[in-house]
Amino acid sequence: MRIAYLDCASGVSGDMMLGALVDAGIDLATVQAGIDSLNLPSCTLATAETKKCGFRALQLTVEHEPEHAHRHLHHIVELIEGSSLTTAQRELALRIFQKVAEAEAKVHGTTIEKVHFHEVGAVDSIADIVGSAIAWDMLGVDRVVCSAVPTGTGFVNIAHGRCAIPAPATGELLKGIPLAESDVQGELTTPTGAALVATLV
Repeated sequence: MRIAYLDCASGVSGDMMLGALVDAGIDLATVQAGIDSLNLPSCTLATAETKKCGFRALQLTVEHEPEHAHRHLHHIVELIEGSSLTTAQRELALRIFQKVAEAEAKVHGTTIEKVHFHEVGAVDSIADIVGSAIAWDMLGVDRVVCSAVPTGTGFVNIAHGRCAIPAPATGELLKGIPLAESDVQGELTTPTGAALVATLV
C-alpha cells in the first residue's frame, strides 16, 4: 500500500499542495496541459526554488491575466466537464469543489446552487484545485494521511470583509479535522487547502 503523508506544520493552501506534489516528482507539463484544457484566461503554472526557515522548497505560482469573473458552482462544473481531464481527475476535482460549495452554502445560509464563489472561483484557485486533482491522480497513492492542521490567528480580508481566522468557510471545512495549536499571525490554512484536506484524507 502506498501512503502519502501531508505534514501541514505551516498550514495548507492550494498552491502549497500543488507545489509539494510537483516537488515530489509529478510532471508539471502534464498538469499544465490539463489546466490549459479548462480554457481559463492565460493561466500558467510557474515554479521556483525558495528557502523557508533555512529549508529548500518549491514555490508554485499561478500566473494569469486580471479578471473580474463571478462564478457559481455550475460554471466551474462546466469548465471541468468540458476539459481533457481523465474521469478520475474530473471526479476528484468536482468532489473538492462540491465540498467548498457545501461549506459556503452553510456559512452564508443559502443553497449550493446559489453559492457565489469569490476567492475559490478565481482563476488561481481553480488552477490550484484542478491541478492538485490531476497531480494526486498521477501520484497513485492508496491512502492519504495528514498531520493536525494549524489555521493561524488574527484576521483576514476576504470578499465579504474582515473575518477572523480561520475564515468561516475554512472553519466549516475543517470540522472534525484535528487542529494544531498555532500563535502565528496570519492565515496559514485557506479554504482551498482545507477543501483539499477534507476531500483527500
